[in-house]
Amino acid sequence: MATPNEKIAESLTKLKALQDANIVAIKESDLTRVHKERLVKNGFIREVIRGWYISVPHDKVKGDSTSWFTSFWEFCSRYLANRYGKDYCISAEQSLAFHAGNTTVPKQLIIRSPKGNNLSTKLLFGTSIFVMRSSLPDEAEIEDTYGIRGLSLPSSIVYSTPSAFKNQATDVRTALLSIRDASELLGILLEGGHSKIAGRLSGAFRNIGRDKIADEILKTMKIAGYDVRENDPFDTESPISFEVREKSPYVNRIKIMWHEMRKKIIPVFPKAPGIPKDLKRYLNEIDEIYVTDAYHSLSIERYKVTPELIEKVQSGKWNTEKDEEDRKQKDAMAARGYWLAFKEVRKSLERILSLENPGKVADEDHGAWYRQLFAPSVTVGLLRPSDLAGYRNNQVYIAQSMHTPVNKDSVREAMPALFELLEEEKEPGVRAVLGHFMFVYIHPYMDGNGRIGRFLMNSMLISGGYPWTVIPVEHRDRYMKTLEAASVDQDISPFAEYIAHLVNEGLKGNPVAKVDQQSNIA
Repeated sequence: MATPNEKIAESLTKLKALQDANIVAIKESDLTRVHKERLVKNGFIREVIRGWYISVPHDKVKGDSTSWFTSFWEFCSRYLANRYGKDYCISAEQSLAFHAGNTTVPKQLIIRSPKGNNLSTKLLFGTSIFVMRSSLPDEAEIEDTYGIRGLSLPSSIVYSTPSAFKNQATDVRTALLSIRDASELLGILLEGGHSKIAGRLSGAFRNIGRDKIADEILKTMKIAGYDVRENDPFDTESPISFEVREKSPYVNRIKIMWHEMRKKIIPVFPKAPGIPKDLKRYLNEIDEIYVTDAYHSLSIERYKVTPELIEKVQSGKWNTEKDEEDRKQKDAMAARGYWLAFKEVRKSLERILSLENPGKVADEDHGAWYRQLFAPSVTVGLLRPSDLAGYRNNQVYIAQSMHTPVNKDSVREAMPALFELLEEEKEPGVRAVLGHFMFVYIHPYMDGNGRIGRFLMNSMLISGGYPWTVIPVEHRDRYMKTLEAASVDQDISPFAEYIAHLVNEGLKGNPVAKVDQQSNIA
């Protein structure tokens, strides 16, 4: 007779077979009742809605939403296909967001289907699906994105409601910038006789400086006999003008976000003190705060570290050749890597204080910060040498975040755009806040993005003569929530105000972060 452990192992084998087949949304019929109940009881799968499940880590912290947010789109793909076949598509506004490079998990996913019931189905962690009873557009206007049936780029622009131009302004502007020629839209506009929409779109294109497309829409619709009245559907002028169509929507998206967000940072950030005359003393002060910074930065990433471990690494007493515990300890590898990376950052600071362009310095040096951060883990075999190659080649997700970072194919277009913005930005406070935020928004590496992001933030702060600023681990929830608000809701104010508060305390000589010598972050 099989033991309890053998029974669980048998059920896990069935679950693994589903995972190997890349099945994220698990139907009740995919498992026998016994296997399903056993896996639910032992915390290996979780019910999303009746008869549908997802895999979850059995040792997850209660309330951890990571598994759901990383599974959301694949879950919806299979669930919707099973429920509606090809008789559905997501809303024009959500389709447009996809085309604009915005794959944030929505609080409510709106679906159009002739089989819809105009009711909302609750999912996990405050998300839901609303299926609106509606006819579908022509099949030629529908395409698959992330395995979900949505509208093509031109159709999503044409059919988005006027409110989208106000509530999703960044998405809409980014999508509009992906249109190469008015002909992409005119077929739909003329076929449907959409004169009011044509007036809205001509005004929208003129708002972003694409006058040629705006004029083509107006002239063609009028020649076809339609009375078109141009109107600008946006609440504000375009934050930036674009002359060349970018290959990636992420590049335009990042530029638009930067120029919209900087306006909210400048009023709340303290004035830059300027580079101090006594550079030696200034750099010594940065060196002195290293233990505090390392403790908090590593602890934010859930490494179990103590100031004693950090000082051991800093003093050179850490030794992988003679001390077996040092060699094996993942936390020691992280502490050693942080020390090596900090020394590289220190070199970058000297360049910045010599009045080199801080954005250019960060562009040239951040790869060295990353390599040093993980070099010890490679040396002792915890990571492969290929892990030092640089920007990621796979999709990555952020724990408990509804934001999905830039897809792997666009990272190499988005990162040069970020450093170009850093080079051009005149305000050190903006460089610091948006440098950090945009870096973790893109998430260019498989790991270490938070630590590198904080190094980048402080490098940009130093470019304005601000003090090196530590984000306390005790503030971790606030820190993460403010970054989430910027990523998901495009609201940079909470993050900017939080960083400004920390900087102000440092300027007063009262740094917020203090090392608790007894702390040991689990």
